[in-house]
Amino acid sequence: MLRPHNHRARKKSLHSLQRVSHVSALLFLLFFIFSPLHAQQDADVSWTPSDLAAGSPALFTVHAREATSITGTWQNNPLQFFRAAHTPDTWYALAGVDVAAKPGSYPLDLQLTVHGQSQTIHRAITIIPADYKEITLSVPSKYVEPDAASLKIIASDQSLKRDIFASSAPLPLWTGSFMPPLNRAPRTDSFGTRRVFNGSLASIHRGLDYRARQGTPVHAVNSGRVVLARPLYFEGNCIVIDHGLGLTTIYMHLSKFRVKEGQHVTRGQLIALSGATGRANGPHLHLSVRWQGEYLDPAKLIALHLPSPAAAKDLPASAQHSR
Repeated sequence: MLRPHNHRARKKSLHSLQRVSHVSALLFLLFFIFSPLHAQQDADVSWTPSDLAAGSPALFTVHAREATSITGTWQNNPLQFFRAAHTPDTWYALAGVDVAAKPGSYPLDLQLTVHGQSQTIHRAITIIPADYKEITLSVPSKYVEPDAASLKIIASDQSLKRDIFASSAPLPLWTGSFMPPLNRAPRTDSFGTRRVFNGSLASIHRGLDYRARQGTPVHAVNSGRVVLARPLYFEGNCIVIDHGLGLTTIYMHLSKFRVKEGQHVTRGQLIALSGATGRANGPHLHLSVRWQGEYLDPAKLIALHLPSPAAAKDLPASAQHSR
């Protein structure tokens, strides 16, 4: 049998050990919560394609567990991130490199919010050279040297296009990957070419031409809203579809419209018939892709595998009220 004073001593020692254990656990918890390693969450940043050149679209991917918002800047343009369906820990931003961008190193700057704390991530991305050719075309002289009346129409068209491109839906309207606008129609290797009209250098070709007979059905390359469907001087009968987050597709030289301005269209929906209106040297379809004022190669966008965005109700409030 233990003596009373030994029993009391052991009991006191046990209480002391319990207090030390509780204090140690509390200190460890406080250290974990406020330590830099906990506040600065690791984030995996990648982009597709891995080699970016002038005219390349880019899908930026950020794996960040428990991030509540991500914003960023690329090529002096804001990046607008969205979550895909069934991948709550992964964020995406669809962007690109303008066809006229020069090779070099460009910064990618990201800001993450995790548990109310901000984290900044910087990456340097190399833009490699793109080899584009020069082609010669013959068109009516009015499209090379327009008269005074035509210049007024051109100025009005430019003002209209500025208004059209000034805003975009604050959420992605597209669904999954983009598709070709024509069924089994061959495309020409025309994006990025330096175009010489009637002996004079006009500009870089900021779109992709498809060979198409007059009246060939033209389909929406993805879901979105028709923000323009009317004739323009150079573009001829033209349709512009807003896909959200600053991304639009432009369909030129059409013969007939099959949609109206303000109409929502789905991926693959018939929107027009091909033609040769505007500055065209024969029936064909011109397709352009525009992101935040930058022109991207439609063929590369169509080849890019894109996730379907999550429904608006599944996005954080900060994403639902972006630009």
